Amino acid sequence: MARYCDSVCKLCRREGEKLFLKGERCFSPKCAFERHPYPGGMHGRQTKFRRKESDFSLQLRAKQKARRVYGVYERQFRRYFQRAQRQKGLTGTNLLVLLESRLDNVVYRLKFADSRPQARQLVRHGHLDVNGSKTDIPSYLVKPGDVISVRELSRQKAYFKEMPQELDGGQVPPWLSLDAAGLTGTVVAAPARDDAGATLNEQLIVEYYSRR
Repeated sequence: MARYCDSVCKLCRREGEKLFLKGERCFSPKCAFERHPYPGGMHGRQTKFRRKESDFSLQLRAKQKARRVYGVYERQFRRYFQRAQRQKGLTGTNLLVLLESRLDNVVYRLKFADSRPQARQLVRHGHLDVNGSKTDIPSYLVKPGDVISVRELSRQKAYFKEMPQELDGGQVPPWLSLDAAGLTGTVVAAPARDDAGATLNEQLIVEYYSRR
């Protein structure tokens, strides 16, 4: 599987907003976007003086932003879109619900990780169980009733030992419930559109794939 190995701060600068890909660093003065809130390259500073963006450019940027927020590559993202088309309801809403239902995103929403890339790494390294079974596939789609928990062997690691105190009193989305002491989360309902990023524009994504 392909892996993005370049600086993720470049992605935030390209999209013109924070995508919160580096956890706590994004909230600190060290955040690259705070110091350079414009795209990289020799012409990055001149972006705001460029002519008005075309409809296609706006659609492309909306698609790219969603991909980068959830850490999904183009081929997989297109498969999610095609699956969303086959489901009942609005295609754009179905797409965001599918992305929110990814296991790595659920781990991030449960506050087990500071960012989605970190959550993906925890899943890939086999630290999580789903319904009591080890699951190391970040793209695994959870459903209501699924229980996500930190594996017993992993709880002995320094990263997880102090996590119950850090999670105690923390807020999680209404479609999830968290047992901080047990390092366990439960999917109580399917995510809704409002649970996804407010800055994501699913209609532009639908328009982008509709013209291809």
